[in-house]
Amino acid sequence: MEAVLYVHGKGGSAAECERYQPLFPESTVVGLDYQTFTPWETGAEIHAAAEALRRQHGRVTLIANSVGAYFSLHAALDGLIQRAYFISPVVDMEKLIADMMRWSRVSEAELEAKGVIPTAFGEDLSWEYLTWVRSHPIKWSVPTRILYGSRDELTDCDTVRRFAEVHGCGLCVMEGGEHWFHTEEQLRFLDNWIKRNEET
Repeated sequence: MEAVLYVHGKGGSAAECERYQPLFPESTVVGLDYQTFTPWETGAEIHAAAEALRRQHGRVTLIANSVGAYFSLHAALDGLIQRAYFISPVVDMEKLIADMMRWSRVSEAELEAKGVIPTAFGEDLSWEYLTWVRSHPIKWSVPTRILYGSRDELTDCDTVRRFAEVHGCGLCVMEGGEHWFHTEEQLRFLDNWIKRNEET
């Protein structure tokens, strides 16, 4: 039996995996309750989970949401999973950090000097995080399909399209969709997107 590994985004939980079980009725769907929040640490947790599922089930599909997708991109999953579904993925963390620095009027020199700077919108800016991101470009060759909302406030459309082109990913854009797929209409669109892909 195939396994499906679900990796949630910021503020999410492993329990969200339950909504995907009906979409993969012949698979074991598992949510990862990761305990760290950096790509180097969380990536290692995702890798270990995928490796364990691969040993148990042979085939593994990944579903990753938002920053969970970014962590997964740094989890060295080539050869461990067969395919991936990314929902509202963060695919250019350096650009996102630069945007947050601009929103907070924080210069790169100031961030380097202070190390960590809290922001008014609840995200800490970290020099260590930024320098790690810059020194670890994404390497990804897993067959991947991306669902993106046209009103995503974290990743612009050009960025996600460029990522999809470079890495050969299928891209579906929901007009009017947001970063967080949570309304009845958005969730129905998400379900139908997965169903269509599973049928093909």
